[in-house]
Amino acid sequence: MLRYLRYLVLLAIALCLLTVALANRAPVTVKALPDDLTALLGYGWQMDLPLFAVLFGGVAIGLLIGFVWEWLREHRHRAEASSKAAEARRLQRELAAMRDAKGEVQQDDVLSLIEKKKAS
Repeated sequence: MLRYLRYLVLLAIALCLLTVALANRAPVTVKALPDDLTALLGYGWQMDLPLFAVLFGGVAIGLLIGFVWEWLREHRHRAEASSKAAEARRLQRELAAMRDAKGEVQQDDVLSLIEKKKAS
């Protein structure tokens, strides 16, 4: 059921984007530098693109920058989780080695008292 709801929402978003694209087909000039700076430097890049391409490109670039920013921001958490996982694996290997050496892990005093009480 949720899968169909997701498809319905995606279809609605696609229809909205298509409507925006059809309504904004007029070409606009995208310039890298303002006219005054272009005259000063003697270099100016410009391109004619449909307005919807400029809008969708801006949204896509903004999302990409946001995802990269968040990925870099969370690096500390990923590194800490990785070190904790490595420590857990090391402790599990150490525990397995202790079990092999003794045949069985020595039981905690409190647990052994509880088990004795249950047995009697």
